[in-house]
Amino acid sequence: MKTTEELYRIQEEIASKAVIEDKLSLEELRLVAGADQAFFYEPKNDTEEKDREEKIISAVVVLEYPSMRFIDYSYSVMPVDFPYIPGLLSFREAPAIINAFHTLKNKPDLLIIDGCGINHPRFAGLATHVGVILDVATIGVAKNLLCGSGEVPGEAGESCIIKYNNREIGYYFKSKKSSNPIIVAPGHKVSLETSLKLIKNCIHKHKLPEPTRIAHLCANRIKKLRYY
Repeated sequence: MKTTEELYRIQEEIASKAVIEDKLSLEELRLVAGADQAFFYEPKNDTEEKDREEKIISAVVVLEYPSMRFIDYSYSVMPVDFPYIPGLLSFREAPAIINAFHTLKNKPDLLIIDGCGINHPRFAGLATHVGVILDVATIGVAKNLLCGSGEVPGEAGESCIIKYNNREIGYYFKSKKSSNPIIVAPGHKVSLETSLKLIKNCIHKHKLPEPTRIAHLCANRIKKLRYY
């Protein structure tokens, strides 16, 4: 495995290639995808239950925009060959998302990922990493703040900017009255303002936007049906 310094350099290179401005036409936006992961352990053989291998399921679902009608899905299952290290999760999760994305029959105009975008210590979270590699517009939606600070909104529908190192990197967005705010940030080829606008349009009855919410359900359904 590469050293931490080498991985940081890769992230810095990815951040340098990220385009945080609108490169997609909102008028022509038709298909929006969501990606989320599930993890499980599988025995390496029939006799050694304790000798288990961690695997990742990445599900990508494609929905019609703005109706959020289900169109397509794909998934990939891969061995996990990178440890859980905050700030370096892209190296653990991105390969499975990329594999699943490549098998989609209907390629989306936008990919929303459960994770960070530029709201990351090196401005290269999972959504930015995947967006740059796939050259597709991405937005990251996270439940917890990885870096930066901002006022936490108290009213449903309210959003507040998050800053890190004097740079605006995303928003707190309180999507539902009884829920904690989610964190919305551009990944690649989308501006800050458009990221928030699109996520608001993808929120229906639940706290999370429909693309990542349904991807989460899909990944866990696959895990339950195939591996338990």
